[in-house]
Amino acid sequence: MRIVILGAGPAGLYLGFLIKRRQPDADVTVIEQNPPDATFGFGVVFSDRALEFLADDDEATYAAIVPHMESWRDMTLNLKGERIVIDGIGFAAIGRLKLLQLLQARARSVGVKLIYDRTIAALDELSGYDLVVGADGVNSLVRRTHEAGFGASVGYLSNRFAWFGTTKRFETLTQTFVRTELGSFNAHHYRYAPGQSTFIVEVDAATFDRAGFAAMPEAEARALCETVFADALDGHPLISNKSVWRQFPIVHNARWSSGHCVLLGDALHTAHFSIGSGTRLALEDAIALDKALAGHPGEIGAALNAYESARRPILEKLVAGANGSADWYQSFAAHMTMPPADFAMSYITRSGRVDIERLRKLSPRFVAQYEARDFSRSPT
Repeated sequence: MRIVILGAGPAGLYLGFLIKRRQPDADVTVIEQNPPDATFGFGVVFSDRALEFLADDDEATYAAIVPHMESWRDMTLNLKGERIVIDGIGFAAIGRLKLLQLLQARARSVGVKLIYDRTIAALDELSGYDLVVGADGVNSLVRRTHEAGFGASVGYLSNRFAWFGTTKRFETLTQTFVRTELGSFNAHHYRYAPGQSTFIVEVDAATFDRAGFAAMPEAEARALCETVFADALDGHPLISNKSVWRQFPIVHNARWSSGHCVLLGDALHTAHFSIGSGTRLALEDAIALDKALAGHPGEIGAALNAYESARRPILEKLVAGANGSADWYQSFAAHMTMPPADFAMSYITRSGRVDIERLRKLSPRFVAQYEARDFSRSPT
């Protein structure tokens, strides 16, 4: 079998590894338009128990990645000078480039052919393959080529965000909300290495326009954000890496395959960065697709149908939660008018998947302080 995977992000690399590990005689090629050491953004975050979903079936990959991760059990909200810690909301993070390097090594270890610095302009260049996998992200060529076949649609949220880094070390995943004369700002920030953190700045449409970010040079925008979040940064600078302002895309496909082409990861669906599950969902897509191919050897159509049938119900529940979180952020400026305790409860229940009773089990300290309206004993 000849398989080509467009996109050498986590989903494409891991799928290539899984297929080649299971079927050593398969011809598996991954094609990426960027160099192998190129990455945009800084760290990626995983919710809950990080990569434990890999442990049972792929202990070696799990063991390769986990030592490079930073993890914590609480998260922090900063609003109106008050700091609220929500216990039991665990996350882990790793540098995106480090994750890619580890997955590149895993793919090469089983003989996957990795081709970098090659741009595919049209799928006609990929004739002769039994399966074409679109792991090529939000702007997927595979999805755009077969847009009608996939029933594809892409919409955009109105908020803008820019992805920065910083040398400031944050002990937990932290959300800092600041109101200024220009409008309302939010930062999602967390460490992904001992002295490195991701720092995503988000603004609503009104603030974006009032600040003039659309016409502002990148360096000037970075400096303005440093001023807005001076207290959180504590003297540390923001670091740019193509830190342009973007609107989050909502990608949806009515069908996951079209002919011998199939999608996974951001090419198939997006999950708002506020829930920390995008990379995990992409890796789980790869696992599901590999299992479907294994269950239907030589039957591409049946395998792709099985992939969608097994994975879609699980994914749709997770994406619904991500969309609920995204909706909350679309109105974060209005939520900021709440008292900090009510704001925190609104925040932690925003996806619709956690109610107060479940939260009592997950975050007993937070719920006790919320009901007493006393966060003076939150840990520092």
